[in-house]
Amino acid sequence: MYLAVKDVKPLEDYCLLLKFENDEERVFDVKPYLEIGKFQELKNEKLFKSVRVSFDSIEWANQLDLDPELLYEKSHNK
Repeated sequence: MYLAVKDVKPLEDYCLLLKFENDEERVFDVKPYLEIGKFQELKNEKLFKSVRVSFDSIEWANQLDLDPELLYEKSHNK
């Protein structure tokens, strides 16, 4: 299932509130990724909070992004 991300808000404890094009709001936990490669940079709270919508997905200020399909599949209902 492919749904574009319309909005993203950083939450406490390295989670993201995502709103998809079907208006569904879901929570994605970034913590499991914080020990992998460039994702380690997101431990910097200021960088983590720099997340924004980019095209149909999300991106941080360090150009790190995630696939919208992964975001939907690995997130849960709010």
